[in-house]
Amino acid sequence: DCTKDNIEQSKNRFFIEGDPAGILMIEFRSESDEEAIDLASELTAQLKENELGYAFPIVKGSQTASVWSLRNAGLGVLANIPGDKKAVACIEDTAVAVKDLPQYISEFSGMMKSFNQEAVYYAHAGAGELHLRPVLNLKKSEDVKNFRTIAQASAELVKRYNGSLSGEHGDGKVRAEFIPLVLGEEVYQLLKQLKSIFDPNGIFNPGKIVDPEPMDTGLRYEPDRDEPVIRTKFNFEETGGILRTVEKCNGSGDCRKLNFAGGTMCPSYRATMNETDTTRGRANVLREFLTMNVKENPFDHPEIKEAMDLCLSCKGCKSECPSNIDMATLKSEFLYQYHKSNSVKFSSRITANNSKINGWLSPVALVVNSVLSIGFIKNLIGISPKRNLPKLKRKTFKNWFRRHKQDSFERKVYLFCDEYTNYYDVEIGKKAVLLLNALGYEVLMVDHAESGRAFISKGFLDEASDIATKNVKQFAGMVSEESPLIGIEPSAILSFRDEYPNLVDVELKATAKNLAKNVFLIDEFLSYEYQKGHIDLSEFNKENKHIKLHAHCHQKALANSADTLKMLSIPENYQVEMIPSGCCGMAGSFGYEKDHYDLSMAIGQQVLFPGISDSKNKSLIAANGTSCRHQIMDGTNTVAFDPVEILFDALLVEANKIK
Repeated sequence: DCTKDNIEQSKNRFFIEGDPAGILMIEFRSESDEEAIDLASELTAQLKENELGYAFPIVKGSQTASVWSLRNAGLGVLANIPGDKKAVACIEDTAVAVKDLPQYISEFSGMMKSFNQEAVYYAHAGAGELHLRPVLNLKKSEDVKNFRTIAQASAELVKRYNGSLSGEHGDGKVRAEFIPLVLGEEVYQLLKQLKSIFDPNGIFNPGKIVDPEPMDTGLRYEPDRDEPVIRTKFNFEETGGILRTVEKCNGSGDCRKLNFAGGTMCPSYRATMNETDTTRGRANVLREFLTMNVKENPFDHPEIKEAMDLCLSCKGCKSECPSNIDMATLKSEFLYQYHKSNSVKFSSRITANNSKINGWLSPVALVVNSVLSIGFIKNLIGISPKRNLPKLKRKTFKNWFRRHKQDSFERKVYLFCDEYTNYYDVEIGKKAVLLLNALGYEVLMVDHAESGRAFISKGFLDEASDIATKNVKQFAGMVSEESPLIGIEPSAILSFRDEYPNLVDVELKATAKNLAKNVFLIDEFLSYEYQKGHIDLSEFNKENKHIKLHAHCHQKALANSADTLKMLSIPENYQVEMIPSGCCGMAGSFGYEKDHYDLSMAIGQQVLFPGISDSKNKSLIAANGTSCRHQIMDGTNTVAFDPVEILFDALLVEANKIK
């Protein structure tokens, strides 16, 4: 079941009980919910009576969208079958009369057994169509032969039932060869004549219906090739190495969805509308060069660099792509490998080492902020002069915390002091601690390494690996279910869940994964605690406020933005509305860079900026990413607050006064 480990679809399989061999989804529509439920219940009773199944959940309302999302992801998630054997689309669109479907499927299954092959079945049984895919390894010549043999036998089977090879999709290169068999030679010649009338020069998508090449030529893989062995810094062993990770992209094109479809993936494509800027486009470029490479460094190709340049590392594809292509990690690995053969930009070094530099410069923060407000200086270090840089603080959050006195509470949490809160968002850090204290939590903070987020983003993976190792070793012996580790900046704290397990040595991977189970974004933690009954509503005021929330991309991909919405809804008269935005366009340092400024603002202008401008002076704007808040200010001249600040300001107790 490839949906179990799929970030997005694992949430949508809530209605599945046990481990079924198959799922039948039936939709009922009626004038009222009651009538539809009665119809469903009537059928359920019949199915139970005939022992056709073991679980019969009835899903209604908004949850039905999740059920159909699970079904629609069927094609893409098949790419997650481990290993080189994949569900291959050679016969995946056959349709027969509904009355013939049971016998047709029975014969098809028998045919597959005769070839000693397995297949997957999904789609629209109610219309007489099932997408049937044999599981083959097209890297092996034996299965390439099976590819043709099964396609031929399937076409003959469809012909016997007077069915269609292409029930809803096009014929294309894979099925066009069998059109004469299914439709007959006379009809096929008419198709050829029609084609020649409208396309005498054969320039319109040639070979897809008439005069096709053999269906087993021009395949992606050279059969029986020696698989390239590519060493990487990230651990890709769970998917069989970086090349097989990239090969998981099956070209479904979910990354080409536009704003009205929701989600985050893929922000650069939504702005440029260039195929190269999709997850699919980048995966294809990377796969091609890694496969056909003749260089000592297989990553040393400017074409890959160009394809990766506009990737914002938003992580949207990690959850929204049915194949779970994590382009942010692939980009980071690419940059790491590319830097071995090419010089590193000065601006990238500054960004990667930002935390260390801030440590040196924070004592003279006023001077630094003044210098960095000069357009010439910004341009010199690769920053767009149009950007307003965050203000470095002279007194860090760590310095404040060392002097902070708090009562001892039974409930304790460890707070991860990320480098952004420590040097820029000090007031947010203070409010987070005081909020937790007011709600009855003792906050523990140890002297630890930075998160390594900037090193990861810029491809400095040796440094990132060292940091991940230090943090995992340090926190593994402290953090537990009773005393979790929580963080404020999503991209920093979620590194524990996402990159750390694949950056540390193999011996430490299990430890990193176990630690990650007790690492939470502060929004998640407070939402969970409220649901457990550990947070009292009486702690908060009863003012009426309307809040519009923009959630961080990494939270949407790796956690759940609904937790922030729930946290902000704890005060009983707070109404919270999620802005249906994807990536804000800033993406850490990406939007600050002069080469990316225009694209960054174009991304923000699609949904986020209009959604905020429409609510000026009517709503509080909340955003839990530091770069998101700066993008909102630059794009709309509106102050956005961290959700922690808003919840802190809703407290009634005296503890909400910052000392």
